Amino acid sequence: MMHNGPGEQLEELDRDACLRLLGTRGVGRVAVVVDGFPIVLPVNYRVLHGDGGIDVVMRTRPGNHLDSSARAGFEVDGIDPVHRQGWSVLVRGELVHLHPDQVAAYGAAADPGPWLDDRDSWLVLRAVDLSGRLLHTRNVEWQLTLRAYL
Repeated sequence: MMHNGPGEQLEELDRDACLRLLGTRGVGRVAVVVDGFPIVLPVNYRVLHGDGGIDVVMRTRPGNHLDSSARAGFEVDGIDPVHRQGWSVLVRGELVHLHPDQVAAYGAAADPGPWLDDRDSWLVLRAVDLSGRLLHTRNVEWQLTLRAYL
């Protein structure tokens, strides 16, 4: 556990905690390098894990930056700005295209349900690394704000 400022702790999360937190969201950010510079894009996703490892399934528009990338990072987080605490999980791995017959093998539960139309290119980020961190206060203080009553 690392200490940052007075009363703050940064805790490394174990694999089980990372997997549990990954499953609590439906939108994350995927990062790839295009023309030598990183870009980060929001995506709808599903997490599948089994004996073969962790797969982050997403759908995108054919021909966009994600569709032509091979390595990527994927991040999802939860933030509590009032209490100045939160968590973050990072998955790094290889982006792989799924062919239509492979999509059928994953089943309907794997469909991330994109919010936009024409997201017909299915991608899977096959994890090679999974890590997470939790920032929390050691001494939780009650903070009253007007926002709590609105």
